[in-house]
Amino acid sequence: MPEEGRPYPWIRWSGTAFQRLLPWLLVLFIIAICCWFHCGGHLSKQQQRLLEPQMHLAELQLNITDPRKDPTLRWGAGPALGRSFTHGPELEKGHLRIHQDGIYRLHIQVTLANCSSSGSTLQHTATLAVGICFPTAHSICLLRRRFGQDCTVALQRLTPLAHGDVLCTNLTLPLLPSRNADETFFGVQWVYP
Repeated sequence: MPEEGRPYPWIRWSGTAFQRLLPWLLVLFIIAICCWFHCGGHLSKQQQRLLEPQMHLAELQLNITDPRKDPTLRWGAGPALGRSFTHGPELEKGHLRIHQDGIYRLHIQVTLANCSSSGSTLQHTATLAVGICFPTAHSICLLRRRFGQDCTVALQRLTPLAHGDVLCTNLTLPLLPSRNADETFFGVQWVYP
């Protein structure tokens, strides 16, 4: 018959049994700690990457410091240029380099400086283009449009971009884009892996 007050009489611990199990318990505890630090840290980084919202985006303003000698438009970001920033992509010599594979929404608006609504023959043939200019193996035009009789061209599209792609924008010479940040801007936003 079991004694009163002992719900499980068949379990009896003696001091020697506990002393024999103590080293094994310590070894298991140390292994568990090592696994937690080794595997747990790695998993938490992966989980963190999956759970964090991907904020790869850039909103750029025109950065003209000297007269245009080639059709390439140079962009900049930072407080000196107003409401512009980069988070993820980075600027290299006025071009935007992508650091995350995925599908991006590209948008650009360029307004011509000193433009009249009647338009000139030069304005009719003026073209705005956005493309991947590096690496040259992936060089392709992503957006292109003529101004026609308009003073402003605004374009957008979803497109897959890869890590290392550099985006360039071109405007037909000798036309000058407006420096007004509300009239001329360029940006990308990562929307899907």
